[in-house]
Amino acid sequence: MTNKILTMKLIDKRYGVCRLERDEAIPIWAQKGDFFSITRTYEELSIVCDEANIPDEVKCEKDWRVLKIEGPLDFSLIGILASISTILAQQSISIFAISTYDTDYILVKNKDIDKSVETLIAKNYEILG
Repeated sequence: MTNKILTMKLIDKRYGVCRLERDEAIPIWAQKGDFFSITRTYEELSIVCDEANIPDEVKCEKDWRVLKIEGPLDFSLIGILASISTILAQQSISIFAISTYDTDYILVKNKDIDKSVETLIAKNYEILG
């Protein structure tokens, strides 16, 4: 019997990663849906949200899928993102990661999601959904 390293859930929606100007107000469309992430830095306002909500004129990269690491994860855990990103990088799969208080989310382009899931399962990750 093989021990699973972590359990992840594949979210059944497509998301976009948007870039707005740093001083723009957070738009209402970005706050719709069950999953969104908004980060303001010194250089930009970055938004991840349901791609169906993104207006056509917004600079964005669409067609991302989300793998949620089932949590909550303890802050003392080390190397979770490093391990997953290394496994996927070895398969030439790019990721976009989001961390929250409770867990981590790995975004993978839809064209790579099947290969990502297969690769992670082969490395003893459990994928739900």
